[in-house]
Amino acid sequence: MFNIKTFNAIAPEGMARFDKDNYTINERETPDGIILRSQKLHDYAFPESVLAVARAGAGTNNIPVAECTEKGIVVFNTPGANANAVKELVLASLLLSVRPILQGAQWVQGLTGEDVEAQAEAQKAQFAGHELEGKKLGVIGLGAIGAMVANDAYRLGMEVMGFDPFVSVDTAWTISRRVQRAQDLNEVLTTCDFITVHVPLTDKTKGMIGAGEIAKMKPTAKLFNFARGGIVDDDAVLAALEATDLAGYTTDFADEKLLHHDKILVLPHLGASTDEAEVNCAKMAARTLKRFLETGVIKRSVNFPTVEMAFNSPYRITIINKNVPNMLGQISSAVAEEGINIENMVNRGRDDYAYTLVDINEDDEAKVAAVAEKLAANPEIIRVRVIKNETGAC
Repeated sequence: MFNIKTFNAIAPEGMARFDKDNYTINERETPDGIILRSQKLHDYAFPESVLAVARAGAGTNNIPVAECTEKGIVVFNTPGANANAVKELVLASLLLSVRPILQGAQWVQGLTGEDVEAQAEAQKAQFAGHELEGKKLGVIGLGAIGAMVANDAYRLGMEVMGFDPFVSVDTAWTISRRVQRAQDLNEVLTTCDFITVHVPLTDKTKGMIGAGEIAKMKPTAKLFNFARGGIVDDDAVLAALEATDLAGYTTDFADEKLLHHDKILVLPHLGASTDEAEVNCAKMAARTLKRFLETGVIKRSVNFPTVEMAFNSPYRITIINKNVPNMLGQISSAVAEEGINIENMVNRGRDDYAYTLVDINEDDEAKVAAVAEKLAANPEIIRVRVIKNETGAC
């Protein structure tokens, strides 16, 4: 029986994936898994029981990922589950940046008298705008969201240029061939009328768009940040707007210094705030966490490699260890010393840590436990787990 701890309200459609025969929810303070949305865990004292944390969303800056990695806690996110919601908000913001729709709607509410229609017609010219068609959009980051933004902006008639040196093969297949591929970031900055950022917040991307990058943009360019606060240097944006070196800024991350500025639109982090996105994220987070707890398979982790293998043996041993030489040899030897045959094994490394699945042809629970005990005693091994195959095939 696994126990799941939740932070925040998780869509019931996602929580329903944890069947009552095998899972309890928030029934003890020593959970096996955690599922959350925006709750910050940097001050949370993780119990030793915690095997994994699943974020129902893409960003994981509210989770102490490095600490979790050192403790052998796998951190999952849900890339792409909220992509359509964010994409639609980006497209809406592009339209709002060239057509003063909000200003016009607010103004018309103040009209009075029997000739409201005539007043509106007479003064509508003050809300004239521009069209997106034929303008050039630069998309920095071509993950699930960036790729969808690029494709649909092209369908709106925009010329689109994308930049992402690390774009995955799977995502690359989804991007329209009509989206131009920039050779470097400067090509996007210097040639585009609109620039939207869709990269994760990391040490490398923090302040990625600063004074130097903004200085390369057209003075008529407009900048959009629906990725994460901190990727764009807000002080540099304010300085550029004041100097008329930038025409506008739209962000989904509120900061007091950005408020009450006629060239800045600040939204209250609405990117994934749709019923559909919340349900999709919850379902994906629950499915990923459930599969890991029951089979040890890792997919969509931000701190450990993707490791998948069919589970057909009586027992599976999962090992999280430091990524050092001869670990596979030591693992194999520990199994062999108990006279147990390895039916299947897969190992993947990521930075300083590695993850191994070992399927063994052994029904004797005591012998399997003895192997796990030997492995756990190895100072280079962070965590060992034994999973019994309850279904015969997974």
